Amino acid sequence: MSKWQIPPEGGHMERPSGVYFQTMTMKEIQERLQKCDLIIIPVGSTENHGPNAPTGEDTFLVTRMAEQVALRTGCTVAEPIWYGYHPYHHIGMPGTVPVKDEAFIDYLVSVIAGFWNTGFRKQILLNGHGQEFVIPVAIHKFAKIFQVPAMIFNVNWYHAIQDKFKTKEEGGPYETRFIHADEVETSWSLALFPEFCHQEWAVDTTPRGYLPEGHIDKAGNLLHRPIAWYGHVGGGPIEVAAYPEGVVGKATAADANKAKEGIEAFLDYLEKLVRDIMEKYPPGKLPPANELSQRSQEELEAVLKKPFEKGWRSIYSIGNMW
Repeated sequence: MSKWQIPPEGGHMERPSGVYFQTMTMKEIQERLQKCDLIIIPVGSTENHGPNAPTGEDTFLVTRMAEQVALRTGCTVAEPIWYGYHPYHHIGMPGTVPVKDEAFIDYLVSVIAGFWNTGFRKQILLNGHGQEFVIPVAIHKFAKIFQVPAMIFNVNWYHAIQDKFKTKEEGGPYETRFIHADEVETSWSLALFPEFCHQEWAVDTTPRGYLPEGHIDKAGNLLHRPIAWYGHVGGGPIEVAAYPEGVVGKATAADANKAKEGIEAFLDYLEKLVRDIMEKYPPGKLPPANELSQRSQEELEAVLKKPFEKGWRSIYSIGNMW
């Protein structure tokens, strides 16, 4: 019997369940930091996913999974980033709300800095949308600006369990390859938040590109082809022209049971990552400061103190981000 609940009994964003940072008081947050100073920041998007799935699909995919891991490990989850970065071929699609590239990166830098300053010096940016090539830019920009010891990781759910997206020909459960709002993504949605899905309204489209198959990869770069899905402009049509339905693939073939094994595998991985980090570096501990920063010991000692501890200075006193 699985230790994970699929589907979950709803989400926790407004529940006083000890999961989300924003539902806790500062007293509760300070007590939490003594036990676990790791926070998961779900990074999603608001995007057209067809007539049958919610526009917040990419966000709910990662919040629902982060919640289950937090309940088991005692880590904290941040309320999600609801509006994300979008590649060129998404632009113009009704229902999709793209954020300007620089604004998205700087927004993430600000979020990372705010949680670090509060005491969450271990962070997992859990991505649920096709922006995996942008989030690392924000992480590195934070590190360049502040140069403080931290453990910050970008995890993309589809990268962590690449062997769970096989087609039936390969011994897997799916008829088609993972692309967007299709059989794969809709199956995961039906397994994690069925209350928001209306499969009776699902539609199919035929994905197409301008080159023969084999050059350009599909979602998540799971096929390991020479050109990443985001590594081109002009290799395929833009969505608003070719896929007005909002679906790129066979959404009608979706089934929650097809996603269950993959979800369990990802939850197992995310739980392991949290526990491995916290076992190696318990609350208040980080890798050696002199190996993670070129700042002086004096500068770092002040900002590394607990907030309002004698001699403490905020992270903003050393980073010029404004």
